[in-house]
Amino acid sequence: MGIQVEAPWALTLLLPWLFYMAWIIRTTIRLKGGRKIAAITLRGIITVLLIAIVAQVQPFVIERQRSVVIVADRSASMQADKQIGEWIAKGWAARHDGDTAGVVSTGLNAAVERSISNELTEESASFAFRTTVNDRFTDLSGGLQLAAAMLQKEGGGRVVLLSDGAENAGDARRQARLLANAGIAVDVVEMQTEPKSDAAIESLDVPAMLKQGETFPFEIAIASVASQQAELRLFADNEEISVTQVQLEKGDNRFVLNSIAVEPGYHRFRAELYAAGDEQAANNTAYAFSRVAGPPHVLIVEGQPQSSANVEAALSASFIGHTTIMPEQLSVELAEYASYDSIILNNVPATRIAEKPMEWLGKAVSDYGVGLVMLGGEDSFGLGGYFKTPVERALPVYMDLQGKRQIPSLGLVLVIDRSGSMSDGKLELAKEAAIRTIELMRDADTVGVVAFDSAPWWVVEPEKLSNRDSIIERIQGIQSEGGTEIYNALKAGYEGLLEVDAQRKHMILLTDGQSATNPGYEALTDAIVDDQMTLSTVAVGDGADQVLLERLAKAAKGRFYFTKDQSTLPAIFSRETVMMSRTYIVEQNFTPAIAQASDWSKLWSGGVPTVNAYIAATAKEAAEVALLTPNGDPLLARWQYGSGRSVAWTTDVTGKWAREWVQWPSFPNVLTEWVKWTFPQFANNPYSITTEQDGGQATLKVRSEAGAGSFGSALSAGIEDESGSYTIRRLMPTGPGEYETSLQATEPGVYLTQIGRQAVGNAIEGGTTSAFVIPYSPEYRLSNTDGAETMAQIAATTGGRKLLMDNPQALFQFEPLEARRTVDITNKLLLAILLLWLADIALRRLSLPYGRLLEWAGKIFKLRNGRRSGQALDASASASAVTRLRKRASEASRFYGGNDTESAAHQTNAAQKENAANPVKPAATSSASHSSASTGHAVVDRSGRAEQDPAADGTINRLLAAKNKNRR
Repeated sequence: MGIQVEAPWALTLLLPWLFYMAWIIRTTIRLKGGRKIAAITLRGIITVLLIAIVAQVQPFVIERQRSVVIVADRSASMQADKQIGEWIAKGWAARHDGDTAGVVSTGLNAAVERSISNELTEESASFAFRTTVNDRFTDLSGGLQLAAAMLQKEGGGRVVLLSDGAENAGDARRQARLLANAGIAVDVVEMQTEPKSDAAIESLDVPAMLKQGETFPFEIAIASVASQQAELRLFADNEEISVTQVQLEKGDNRFVLNSIAVEPGYHRFRAELYAAGDEQAANNTAYAFSRVAGPPHVLIVEGQPQSSANVEAALSASFIGHTTIMPEQLSVELAEYASYDSIILNNVPATRIAEKPMEWLGKAVSDYGVGLVMLGGEDSFGLGGYFKTPVERALPVYMDLQGKRQIPSLGLVLVIDRSGSMSDGKLELAKEAAIRTIELMRDADTVGVVAFDSAPWWVVEPEKLSNRDSIIERIQGIQSEGGTEIYNALKAGYEGLLEVDAQRKHMILLTDGQSATNPGYEALTDAIVDDQMTLSTVAVGDGADQVLLERLAKAAKGRFYFTKDQSTLPAIFSRETVMMSRTYIVEQNFTPAIAQASDWSKLWSGGVPTVNAYIAATAKEAAEVALLTPNGDPLLARWQYGSGRSVAWTTDVTGKWAREWVQWPSFPNVLTEWVKWTFPQFANNPYSITTEQDGGQATLKVRSEAGAGSFGSALSAGIEDESGSYTIRRLMPTGPGEYETSLQATEPGVYLTQIGRQAVGNAIEGGTTSAFVIPYSPEYRLSNTDGAETMAQIAATTGGRKLLMDNPQALFQFEPLEARRTVDITNKLLLAILLLWLADIALRRLSLPYGRLLEWAGKIFKLRNGRRSGQALDASASASAVTRLRKRASEASRFYGGNDTESAAHQTNAAQKENAANPVKPAATSSASHSSASTGHAVVDRSGRAEQDPAADGTINRLLAAKNKNRR
């Protein structure tokens, strides 16, 4: 028997407890004698008990015991309940007195068969299992963890593990290290189960991507425990496509069967194995999937309605599917672009392509291998405003003319609204547009920038572009404030442009509001035209005065732009800058010269038609120029950009500039070859999907190949299983461009998955389709061979024994453990504190004759011990009573008057003096006076009335004080 303290730090409270006891001894004045001692003692005991509770003081006893928890592996790979039950029963029969044991079953989950007790089994030959566990997986760590928890509750012991060690869920080795740290040893019994007649399909592999009509192989790996004949059946989308008789040899077997990809789309494949006498059917099926790509599909984006008829006819003649849209219909989701094999921009201005679609066009080429073809026209290439855009980076040509012919000098004034309404991002994009315009201009050109609100302000007075950095810095300093006054700003820009010496002069006015005043603009626009200037206007948003701005542009021989998408402002300014130099459109009739791209040489074997006009551009350094113009400009160029390819055709396909080409009989085939060259060279998918399976839970991991932020964070996965059941799971972001979700209780099979945004009605919006495979549980594989190593490592890590199946009597053959069994006395201490606290209150607050109570208690105690001498007891009691009375009288005398003798003498002398002064007084009166004086109570006057003696009042008060003192 001993006492243990769980929180020894709390014992330091005993030091302040001593000071506390000293303090209450000094400050408890009201209580006296034994009552004070009892009250202080109770208070001290209560505080000591509270400290004991805080310190978690617990008594304990040391017991020597043998406790064992048997963990029985009951997974499908074992199928040995009878063997394990017999081993447990025999081991229990060999126990010692006082030995205890419990049993835990484990599979995928763990369950307690019997709690630890000294009555483990009935008198029978085999232990009877009562629980059911999921036998599709083996999780030894779960069983070991549960067994350890049971032992720790009982004070310690050993774990005995009966298994083949072939775990496929959890981590038994890690759990063994935790048990070793807890001081729990694990004895292992490696079980060798009887081999079954079994053959299993280990894997089924097909190419992930197939072309329609392509012949492809099924690669099948089969493991067999014996040589035997078997039948192998293949299914595509639940339709049987072949039945093959195969000869299996003992061990591993591999077979290759061929098939043909017929229908485009995702397809599920399944292989089934049938062998005579096969005792395990769960491993006879394997799954795979493949995407069969059908005819390629091309997206045509046309700048003018019905302008792509020649392109559509050429693609249709080659059985290439196509979809034609306007540029405003381009999707803001990158996944949409990955569904096409190539994208054709047919004379589309950049001013009609929003910021996100422009970015996704470039990324679709570089990251996903989607082809890009730009066809020329008055709204394409540099004239379309593609300078420094993602599309320009993807194409094989630059939009500006680098080191080219003489270009007319340009004087340009930008009149930019900086009013308060421009503060929502429009001003920043307007500044970006101005900076891009300056980068596009040459050093010989002149630029000026006027910012206006209620009044104009020259940010950059017209000057040559010899110091671009300074000009850009001043433009970046423009801040939004004030109202809108257009006329004065436009007039200031006109007057500044008058002083510029340039061959072409142009102004661009940008505003999102309406002018506070509206004077006549006719005189100003007439002056602009008379001085050979032009004016283009840009209205941003519905709040702009579109009527005024369109009228100004028309009157000043310029162009009017209206946009709700402020992200197009840089493209508008770039387009305007390029439009001022008509040199970009080269109008001359010529026959293109054949240059590089040797694999296209067969296309020109019969010569090439002539061209009347084209858009001048500059070929990039790494580009291949297939056709050249007499000026050395690229007419047809191509190159590889990232994962994709792009082609630039700088003339048109409508017949306006290249009529001979459109009428050329070979042109549909030639155009189709250009487009085919850009088709992806690999399977493109914006997502990659992987699965990780741990027991009954699979983790679906999705990675966005576009990187973080390209698809947003609100992604969902629509999952369809083999039975056609459809569920939607929210994908949770786990990292940049990475998402995952958990799938519970997944059955083997192919799961088609649509990744995208979840819309109303349980549908995936703008999703792309993929698939993943959940194979049958590894519990049924025939290749689990590391079980013996796992069991040995568990025993070695925990310091356990290796027991044998034929020696169950060794179950309890180990030294008993000394277990410390504690007794929780907290509730008892709390009850004692409560009772002592009530006693303390009663002792301090209730006014009771505690002395008499103690006397009575003493008398009762003595009476109960017997009456040995009754008479002596009475005499002793009488003597004690007399003694107490004398003592009390003496104390009263001292309390009331000090020395009794001196008081009596004083009273006698006083009486004698009074009698001498009154000799005629009767003797009775003198005697009465003397009596009164001696007692100090009252005197009687001559009339016979009593008068109160002042000394008597003091005497009474002292008597009352003494009485109250005794009560306390």
